[in-house]
Amino acid sequence: MKYKRIVFKVGTSSLTNPDGSLSRAKVKAITQQLATLHEEGHELILVSSGAIAAGFSSLGFKKRPTKIADKQASAAVGQGLLLEEYTSNLLMKGIVSAQILLTQDDFVDKRRYNNAHQALSVLLTRHAIPIINENDTVSIEELKVGDNDTLSAQVAAMVQADLLVLLTDVDGVYNDNPSKNPKAKRFDKIDEITKELVEMAGGAGSSNGTGGMYTKIKAATIATMAGVPVYICSSLKEQALIEAAHQTVDGTYFTAQEKVMKTHKQWLALYAKSKGKLVVDAGAKQALQEEGKSLLISGVKAVEGEFYESEIVTVVDEHYQIIGKGQTRLSKYAIAQQLSKNNRKGIVIHRDDWMTISGELELLEQEF
Repeated sequence: MKYKRIVFKVGTSSLTNPDGSLSRAKVKAITQQLATLHEEGHELILVSSGAIAAGFSSLGFKKRPTKIADKQASAAVGQGLLLEEYTSNLLMKGIVSAQILLTQDDFVDKRRYNNAHQALSVLLTRHAIPIINENDTVSIEELKVGDNDTLSAQVAAMVQADLLVLLTDVDGVYNDNPSKNPKAKRFDKIDEITKELVEMAGGAGSSNGTGGMYTKIKAATIATMAGVPVYICSSLKEQALIEAAHQTVDGTYFTAQEKVMKTHKQWLALYAKSKGKLVVDAGAKQALQEEGKSLLISGVKAVEGEFYESEIVTVVDEHYQIIGKGQTRLSKYAIAQQLSKNNRKGIVIHRDDWMTISGELELLEQEF
């Protein structure tokens, strides 16, 4: 079995009726396909949108609300209704499902990240299907992952999946908008995510969802950097999930990077939030970028922000170009104290706790 562990992301447009309400028929079709793949021996995770769609009509809204409080209230009602649909359909096939609600903080906080990873591992080992969504009811802007494309990529990276499938209403990535340009050509395979590809992806697509091809490129960047290949394909076919798992459906395939980051490096690169900034000299920049060395106190020119020992800082050169980020062994105050002395000794960031920002990581930092 080539792809044993698969993460599927199903968007709002793949779960709803034309009026924006939840389509029970579409949910049933998805669960039937999951059951078939489960019986084949695949380990499955479903990242599902649709909570707001499932709940807004029960609160008397005529259409999908746009105000944050209205959407959060709709999600509070809809999350249970959506899970009930999945649970009851899967139980008919003798399959246990589990609900997991996440926010960005579950990835940023290392302890919570490890806890989520362990819980998912147990569920998969016990042959359950985790159904994941962002916790829209309580999440605020600072804690939001933002879209389920990104969330699914983060989950796929966390569990070291064999494949991430992003199901959407478009059958892959094109060199132009296929709904406006009939001559637009689809990319069947993408080995490198470039700045040009990001710009080509454009903005959001469906009116019912929050993501477009832009967020899917971002998701593919995160997943492929973590060693997970990504397949973007249409959800409109009756057996879309099964065909995607067997890769017999038309779509765009992103190859995974050969050099896979370890879990700690993934966390540093993709989730850890910087609390401050270190300005370093040319010698330290070369040592970090080209020589694989740690950052020494002697290479630090200035310190900005407020941070303590073991927190994350961004490192820039003297022209304020980002070099990378890492977990510091010293607080801002300890570094400042060392800088005031003539005899500067010690390691600020050890190589094991360092991540160079370049290539695709640079795209994530600047473009998205």
